[in-house]
Amino acid sequence: MALRTFTKVFLFFWLMGMSSPIWAQEVPFTLQDRDRLIRLEATLKEFKDSVDKRFEQVDKRFGEFKDSVDKRFEQLFTFLWIISGIFTALTVFTIGFAIWDRRTMIRPFEAKTKELEEKIEEMDEKGLKSLINSLREIAKADSRVAEALKKFNLL
Repeated sequence: MALRTFTKVFLFFWLMGMSSPIWAQEVPFTLQDRDRLIRLEATLKEFKDSVDKRFEQVDKRFGEFKDSVDKRFEQLFTFLWIISGIFTALTVFTIGFAIWDRRTMIRPFEAKTKELEEKIEEMDEKGLKSLINSLREIAKADSRVAEALKKFNLL
């Protein structure tokens, strides 16, 4: 048992002795390291400037692209307004022409109908009453005429 304890203690100190130079060692910072850091900072600054410049160019291109797209949409909307105006004008013109055409076609028929109505009124006053009265007189003597007048409710 003592051997085991001795081995453990020996191993512990041996490990402590091996690791102590690592803890005590100092990392030197040389002039070369400082120069490298300065060069690295300069390179990073140049890289940052070039990236910023690229982003500005990209922003400028996107701005130009946006402006051109806006102009195209404006032209498209203007064109659509023109097309809809033309379509509305054609529709109104077609409906107006149809109404005008119907009225001009109906006027002669209205005049002719009015003329016929006047003739019928004249006939009704003069000839139709006298015709029916004469047929009634004939019906007194002829039974066939009487039947015909009864059929049309004129007797």
